Amino acid sequence: MKLTVTEKLLTEMFARFAPIGALPGGGVTRLAYTEQEDAMHECFRDAARALGFRVWTDCVGNSYAAAFPEGTQGYTLLGSHLDSVIEGGEYDGVAGVLAGLAVLCELRARKNPLPVAVAAFRCEESSNFRVCTVGSGLVTGTLEDDVLRAASDRQGVPLLAHLRAHGYEKDAALLRGCARYLELHIEQGRVLQERGCEIGVVSAIAAPHRYVLRLNGMAEHSGATPMPLRRDSLCAAAEVILAVERAGQEEAANDSVATVGAVENRPNVMNAVPGTTTLQIDLRGIREDSLRRLEQAVTRRVEEICARRGIDYALKAADIKHPVQLDEALQRALCAAAETAGLSHMVMPSGAGHDAMSFAELCPTGMVFIPCRDGVSHNIREHTELSQIENGVLVLLHLLSGEA
Repeated sequence: MKLTVTEKLLTEMFARFAPIGALPGGGVTRLAYTEQEDAMHECFRDAARALGFRVWTDCVGNSYAAAFPEGTQGYTLLGSHLDSVIEGGEYDGVAGVLAGLAVLCELRARKNPLPVAVAAFRCEESSNFRVCTVGSGLVTGTLEDDVLRAASDRQGVPLLAHLRAHGYEKDAALLRGCARYLELHIEQGRVLQERGCEIGVVSAIAAPHRYVLRLNGMAEHSGATPMPLRRDSLCAAAEVILAVERAGQEEAANDSVATVGAVENRPNVMNAVPGTTTLQIDLRGIREDSLRRLEQAVTRRVEEICARRGIDYALKAADIKHPVQLDEALQRALCAAAETAGLSHMVMPSGAGHDAMSFAELCPTGMVFIPCRDGVSHNIREHTELSQIENGVLVLLHLLSGEA
């Protein structure tokens, strides 16, 4: 079957990216501000330059491509990210960046001079620093300084040290001239697939409230310490994990979720009672009141569990963001664009965070979702069809060209 022009471009670009951070069993790991993310950005810039577009990098390492001259005002920015989670997929973020390049190519082919730029943002994922949307947050002024200063990678190296090592600056020059922001992304859930819809128009983006919980018990000999005398931090953590799940279930009707996604245990040997266990807790929702109840429930249950078990604890916020409502006029326009393209569509919230969150207060902001197979994302089995990315490109083109 012959590929369309857009599918051919996407095939070539995914092939360029494929070796970067590739894992033996499939999938990729491209953590933020590592050599793998550096290579992704270099590859993007090289490809955009080869296609004939002007390319530049800002002072925190975000990469851009456009056909219009430097200093142009009132442009539309199409963006997403190129980093991944550990053992992630090839489409999360990347599909949106490549869709942007496809839009630029199609506009040029149509001799349409619309001012459109494509952005590839740094550090959208929280996997390396426990803080998300760093690159887009820095250039929009929405990343709080105390969060930036407190962030460190999985080895304890501060995010600020990574910025300095790359020659970047924390005091980023704010993005100028952007009149609106649009982002295409895989849904990362299975709603579109279950409903048989080809396009999702995003109405709101859930806020992540992330915490690090350190549980301090007593590491002792597993054979010589009687059960009644133990202060086992891992057993306390097990109760906390279930308590977090229960709190999420209690707020599920309000589209909120609660997850313990990472556990670090010390000394982590078979013959010792665990003495210190650290949990990373991720609470998300699109309603502030529901998020507050989640936080209160988790805090209350942590306190009760630790008091009962004789465990000292420290619960610290790592990253707190607020739910974002996307521009209603853009939602209507995207729905109209999907109709013009003959694509089935629905309006829906996003449970996952995106770079679009950083732009919602700066300019009119909209998002287009495309389905991913079985809703699987942040997983090596993540997949979407090139034709589905092309559907999203068509919607963006209809919107940009005023054909909706």
